[in-house]
Amino acid sequence: MQSNLEAILAGLHENARLIETLEAGDTGGLNAALRRVVDSAVACLPGSAAAVFACGPDGTLELASRITAGTWAAAFQTTAPRANGLGQIALCERRPVIAFENPECILHPAWQEAGAKAGICLPLLVGGEGMGALYVYLHETVTFQPAELAILGILAQQAASALFQSRQMYAAYRGLARKEDELNRMRHAGLLISSRISLEETLQVILQMALEVTGAHYGILRLIDPSGEILHTRALAGDLVSQPLVEALPISGNSVTSWVARSRQPVCIPDLRLEPWNQVYYPLDANLEMRSELAVPLIGASGRLEGVINLESPQVNAFNEDDRLLLQSLATQALVAIQEVRLLDALQEAAQLLLDRPLPEALNRLVELACELLNATAGMAWLREGDHLNLEAAKGPDRGRAILPLYASLTGQAVRTGKPVTSDDLRADPRFHYSELAVEQAWTRALIVPMIAGEGAEAVGALGLYSDERQAAPLGQAEWEQKVLTCLAQYGALAVQNATRQEALKASREQRSAAETFAAMGDIAANLLHHLNNKVGAIPVRIQGIQDKCRPALEADPYLANNLAEIERSAAEAMETVRLNLSHLQPIHPAPVAIATCVGEALQNANLPARVHIETSGLDDLPPVIAGQRTLTLVFVNLLINAAEAMPEGGLIRIEGRLSGQWVETRVIDDGPGIPPELHERIFDFNFSARPGKPRGKLGFGLWWVKTLTTRLGGSVEVESRRARGAAFRLRFPRAEGDLS
Repeated sequence: MQSNLEAILAGLHENARLIETLEAGDTGGLNAALRRVVDSAVACLPGSAAAVFACGPDGTLELASRITAGTWAAAFQTTAPRANGLGQIALCERRPVIAFENPECILHPAWQEAGAKAGICLPLLVGGEGMGALYVYLHETVTFQPAELAILGILAQQAASALFQSRQMYAAYRGLARKEDELNRMRHAGLLISSRISLEETLQVILQMALEVTGAHYGILRLIDPSGEILHTRALAGDLVSQPLVEALPISGNSVTSWVARSRQPVCIPDLRLEPWNQVYYPLDANLEMRSELAVPLIGASGRLEGVINLESPQVNAFNEDDRLLLQSLATQALVAIQEVRLLDALQEAAQLLLDRPLPEALNRLVELACELLNATAGMAWLREGDHLNLEAAKGPDRGRAILPLYASLTGQAVRTGKPVTSDDLRADPRFHYSELAVEQAWTRALIVPMIAGEGAEAVGALGLYSDERQAAPLGQAEWEQKVLTCLAQYGALAVQNATRQEALKASREQRSAAETFAAMGDIAANLLHHLNNKVGAIPVRIQGIQDKCRPALEADPYLANNLAEIERSAAEAMETVRLNLSHLQPIHPAPVAIATCVGEALQNANLPARVHIETSGLDDLPPVIAGQRTLTLVFVNLLINAAEAMPEGGLIRIEGRLSGQWVETRVIDDGPGIPPELHERIFDFNFSARPGKPRGKLGFGLWWVKTLTTRLGGSVEVESRRARGAAFRLRFPRAEGDLS
């Protein structure tokens, strides 16, 4: 023993080196290390035979794992450890077992036949877990010396360490391989998702991928409807599903899916037969028995619940924490897909809005889309007009005709700076002009972005979103939210720009049409005037001839003389009237004109009945406009007469004026029955009247004159009216530079 001590110690050192260099999957290296252990054991006890057996998954010693040493170790090659032999006893009692010291520990018959008289078995333990066993057999009965037992103990520890390290590294290798496989699957899922536009197809791919990575047998994906109360099936996967129960589920219902939606928490149920899940389990297929379930909610960055993914298996404990994490990763992919599809749909709809929808309708829909995409409680679209902002569209509380100052307001700050603006608490923000509304609606966070059509352009308004305190994620914190709202605001700016250009194009066409109409009418009028001059002009000449030749008769008959004089006077007045009215068909020479002066002349010429009262405001403060004074006066005369006729029992006509940028606006408002919205365009048609009892002999083209003459002056007229609430005609004329002095 003493002579072998140096060699044994060298062997122990070499064993340790081999164990340290073990790598995952290195079966040759593990076998070499274990062979060094049994060789060292034989060297420690000359003439002995040694073997190492490793434990299998069930904890028993496996024959196939044996490593032997010694000249007479052939019995180990075909002899499997017994279920109640030395190895199992040593592993159960967690201590070395010497056969001849314990009458109950009988040597294996195969070793007895080989001539073994004594034997010892040492358990290979790491942290109390059995890795295997080290056997050593001798031809003679001897008492093991403490030094020998110590060396064998060290060898057993080295063998246990080698097995443990190999298993740990193999497990780590398997874990890394699995993670790599999962990552590859997730990457593949991402590629599949990004290559699809259809939301249903994308969700189906995600659900199928969830089954593959978790080993689930069946799956279903439900999305919440716009009401936020019902979950609808959008994807289903599973080979044996014959009669799936895919009807809509209420969030308030009694099911695992509803519970996950309400709690917004994932759940991993090892056994659906256990309480409380057996009371709320809702089977995916009534003909199949499921035993375990995994479900995760789909919750966006803004905190909005989008839906729930459920996976099921007929096996108990089919899912673990890794599966939950994988499903949540796929749920994130689903959320991205949902957001992308919704954004694409919203942008496509927004582009269509620019083509075929009026500006108010386009802005209202953009506000709705913004609220839907970013989970906002309310939204507003404001347009700039001089030094103030007008509310043009809103989703949420009705603010009526709201106006904000461009300066000293939250929305105005976004317009002035051309950058997004946020507020953490609208209820206490002095820049927000509706703090009482914020308190009433529990609004806290706001995100407002300017409407800018193109780089370097000025903001034409702003698009703002407002969220209440119940929203999980504060509005505007995510960069994605600002980009989405900015994109929609750009569409809003393009809608404003398009509306302005369409209005200008319409005005140009109307001016051209009016010019062509007036040119044609001028030709007709000139021809008519020529014939009237020929026919009516002959009347005074004939009367003068009668007066010269029949003077005595006329002097004798005053009645005849007076009638001839009246005929002569009427003919002269008729010629003058024709000349005056035809003057409106002649080219207009625009010049600076005061609105107040034209309104005053119109009030004198309209001959309104006494039952009609007039109020004016803001007219004297208006700058001059570019127009023709007689033409503009005629416009107001026709509007006043039209308003008076709408109020046969009398009423009030209000004439208001205000400046709007480079335009001067005038509104003529009456207390009549109003004009139905469907007639707002037709009332300006030639010879159209909305009143059934049009007086006999009246052509009924007063409003046609208003539209035509206003267009010729480079202005515009619009009707603002609701049923039974009166009518308001808004006139706009270009502002003249300078004054009238």
